[in-house]
Amino acid sequence: MALETESVTRDKLSLADTEIDWARLDKTRFHVIGAVLFTVQQALIHPTAVVKTRMQVADSRLAHMPGMVVFKDILRNDGIPGVFRGFGTSAIGSLPGRVLALTSLEMSKDMMLKYTQGLNMPETTRIGVANGVAGMFSSLISSLYFVPLEVRLIVQGLPGATFYIDPFDVARKVIKAEGFCGLYRGFGLTALTNSPAVALWWGAYGAAQRIIWRSLGYRDDSETKPSQMEMMAVQATAGMVAGACSSVITTPIDTVKTRLQVIDDYGVARPSVLKTTKILLKEDGWWGFYRGFGPRFLNMSLYGTTMIVTYELIKRLSIKHI
Repeated sequence: MALETESVTRDKLSLADTEIDWARLDKTRFHVIGAVLFTVQQALIHPTAVVKTRMQVADSRLAHMPGMVVFKDILRNDGIPGVFRGFGTSAIGSLPGRVLALTSLEMSKDMMLKYTQGLNMPETTRIGVANGVAGMFSSLISSLYFVPLEVRLIVQGLPGATFYIDPFDVARKVIKAEGFCGLYRGFGLTALTNSPAVALWWGAYGAAQRIIWRSLGYRDDSETKPSQMEMMAVQATAGMVAGACSSVITTPIDTVKTRLQVIDDYGVARPSVLKTTKILLKEDGWWGFYRGFGPRFLNMSLYGTTMIVTYELIKRLSIKHI
């Protein structure tokens, strides 16, 4: 009863629909709508992930070309299916991972907001910290599911790459060839890449959104609520800024991680972070760590914009009607 009263009180606040917490969501509706809309969103940005990955693992001819040239090269050689390589299997296989990611994100953010409520810090900082910690936790949880699948599905069909039918086929073939540890090759680097990036993304997004709303004159106790278009514009802007910042910081680690996961021809010994780094330095010098930076920058900026607009829409559509 107290929870319902608190929820009704929040519904009356000016910025209530811009900061919807876990308690106000219909969980079933949240996950069903989320599965549909995030699959559409994933389809929109999947080609940039394919181009980025191709540049990171390709020979020197493609590695030094602009992203748009690589995109045209894929279209010329493989057609439309080439730029959507691995999408179908990835989209279906990612559904359980999305449930893990969304649930852990919202629950941990809710806990952090409650834990930091009594601390002496500015509200913008508190929201940024809560969002950042929640994003990091969500990334670690979802990586347990996504790491074995993501890059392997995108690069299948390339010379030397294994073909996979579905996520179960990925697990079966990798475990048979490399053992269980092979399934999580690159997990440490993924956690090192994604967790800080996601923490930075969500922290920057939470703080940026709060700052933008305040600069536009909105407060929790304001008499007027922002329109749907205003909410979408502010959230998209905050998401774009957050995504751009993350890509600049994390591209070098992502390049090493991607090559470590899909390239095996470094000699007879098992691939390692040190060996992969040395080969990359030998091939291209320090600039080699920013292979695929353009597509990754575009991917994360587009991801930041489309993901957060989609995500906030899902939350607004999933509010409980009390």
